[in-house]
Amino acid sequence: MTSPVRAWWDAPAAIPPPPRRVWRDWVLVGVLAPLTFVEAALRPEVPFRWLWAGVLLALVPLLLWRRTHPLTTLTVAFAAGSIISLQGGGEPELFTTAYFLILLYAVMRWGSGRAMLLGGLLVLVGWLTSFLSRTPTAADAIGGIAVVVAVCTLGVAFRWRSRARARELDRMRLLEREQLARDLHDTVAHHVSAIAIQAQAGTAVAETDPDAAARVLRVIEGEASRTLDEMRAMVRVLRREDAADLSPLPGIGELSRLAESVPGRPQVRVAVTGGDEALPPAVAAATFRIAQEAVTNARRHARHAARIDVAATHDADGVRLEVHDDGEAAASAPPGYGITGMVERATLLGGTCAAGPDPDGGWTVTAVLPRTGWTL
Repeated sequence: MTSPVRAWWDAPAAIPPPPRRVWRDWVLVGVLAPLTFVEAALRPEVPFRWLWAGVLLALVPLLLWRRTHPLTTLTVAFAAGSIISLQGGGEPELFTTAYFLILLYAVMRWGSGRAMLLGGLLVLVGWLTSFLSRTPTAADAIGGIAVVVAVCTLGVAFRWRSRARARELDRMRLLEREQLARDLHDTVAHHVSAIAIQAQAGTAVAETDPDAAARVLRVIEGEASRTLDEMRAMVRVLRREDAADLSPLPGIGELSRLAESVPGRPQVRVAVTGGDEALPPAVAAATFRIAQEAVTNARRHARHAARIDVAATHDADGVRLEVHDDGEAAASAPPGYGITGMVERATLLGGTCAAGPDPDGGWTVTAVLPRTGWTL
């Protein structure tokens, strides 16, 4: 094999992997089965229409496995169709035989590289086999080739688009990890620096058993300094130094910066409640980042929104953040990069983040971040 063919042959299945079965599959099977009988009854001029209707009814359930076993379902369907044609059933002339194109699309969309090549070869062999029963006109041949090529192209296009989106989501997750790594680095560096300073002071003021205290404090100082150096080295690996943001970490106190009242834009109201306990800087920074992204998304995508409410409550357990807009609620929306980033940031801190339409109208983002128990 040539290198391009071998690369295609060894290509893995679709990324991300497809769902095993969704409700649309059952709807498709439920609609196609009776539609086949209706067409056979309304088109008496089609030869062997009841034979083909029976074959299609037997093959329709294969649609339920077209994502997980695309090449197998295509092979079974085309083998059955070819056998019926060669045994005197003629060419299938029912419109519902377009069902075979769905299986071909599934191979190109979700199959592995070898499944795509073998599926294309199978269709080509089936097309050439049809010449044994009849000689198609030039228009029929060109039209059939055009339809098959269009279906294959559509499947490959959606496959590449999905893979590109998955790569972009992975890139966004990496950027979020880099940002969180910086936040954690700044947090740990602050505390370790304080330990080092306290150890130096303890060395100077030790009065009881000064020699032993001095040795212990020197050990603490050395360990703290080495930990600080190792942390900085680790973060240099996790992030690009040229993209580092050296501004101070935002916290829950900076949520008030999001509040604004500008004509022509949604009014943003911020309410922060909670005890006097200081939040870990990483949790406080994540709270601000999630709120900032949620407000930005609401400004961009909430139709006819007049107000955005940001409510943050923190206690001994952690922080609960809720961002709600009063715009027109959408039934559903695909998770974009902003939502993915918010979920990734919350997950890395051991928390949760969810975004979706509110039953009372509008869109709500809810995040719960624990005070402790998280790791990078």
